[in-house]
Amino acid sequence: MLLWTSLRELLTLCAGTAIQSRLGVLGLMLLFLLAAAVRAHHHALAAWVAFVLFILLAAQA
Repeated sequence: MLLWTSLRELLTLCAGTAIQSRLGVLGLMLLFLLAAAVRAHHHALAAWVAFVLFILLAAQA
């Protein structure tokens, strides 16, 4: 249980750092909104935020 939690938090930290380096503060805020929506079980909001993040990252590439 502890291993799973620490692995998930490490992955979140790595994803946050990568997105912040590509999109700045806006990307970090979108990632935070995505995590909050998933934890609150708002799947429609999580899907829209993930879609916007994907579009922004694809536009940067």
